[in-house]
Amino acid sequence: MKNLSLEDDMLLSEMGEVQGIPVTKPTSTIWDQVWNFKARPDDLLVATYAKAGLCNLESRSVLIKSYSAGLKLAEAMPSPRTMKTHLPVQLVPPSFWEQNCKIIYVARNAKDNLVSYYHFHRMNKVLPDPGTIEEFMEQFMNGEVLWGSWYDHVKGWWKAKDKHRILYLFYEDMKEVKLERVFIELCLKSGSSVLNKIIYNTSFEIMKDNPMANYTKDFVGVMDHSVSPFMRKGTELNTKCSLWEFSLWLEIYPN
Repeated sequence: MKNLSLEDDMLLSEMGEVQGIPVTKPTSTIWDQVWNFKARPDDLLVATYAKAGLCNLESRSVLIKSYSAGLKLAEAMPSPRTMKTHLPVQLVPPSFWEQNCKIIYVARNAKDNLVSYYHFHRMNKVLPDPGTIEEFMEQFMNGEVLWGSWYDHVKGWWKAKDKHRILYLFYEDMKEVKLERVFIELCLKSGSSVLNKIIYNTSFEIMKDNPMANYTKDFVGVMDHSVSPFMRKGTELNTKCSLWEFSLWLEIYPN
């Protein structure tokens, strides 16, 4: 992967919109290409809300959500392909459903997801300035951040799992090393030594020091790791007021 500079990818700082969902400007610009993407029967799609633990499953995949170069790369990939996306379920190209593709979705605790996403905005120079944690929390709760409402995202995929081949996992389960279920779901036949190696190399402690996962070698000029590392453990909100307000939001949100 090439090193991206602000000059190379300035459009990423702009927001676009597709069907009422905030997306990156490149995504909205080429949306017809994204929507008409041709999935294959043996494709695997890994989906999450932003900063919900995508790297724990697949640290070197093609993002079909970003721009035309990614789409062309995905189209050129030999089968079986593994791709990852932050798209909400209603924006997934219909060919994935038509081809009955296997999909893994990872959901994360809302509070931890919020904090992780906030710090990602702080260190990513092409994303809007998040302001204070309280200001970002308001945007997060109102669905005004990239990829829209966290609640709608996780609930939409949860409902879809009963109709499609979706393995719905929780980030907290991944931290408890429940990758055996993923192997079984994907019908992967590997010995225990291979599974143990995968579990070891996808642990947070190892990935945070792996340049292929922590992006310290890629996206130079875009991510400022001195502000916040890309790989960081999500922690709950610090102020009692913010924590109370966010907890109240979770309680009153419709089931």
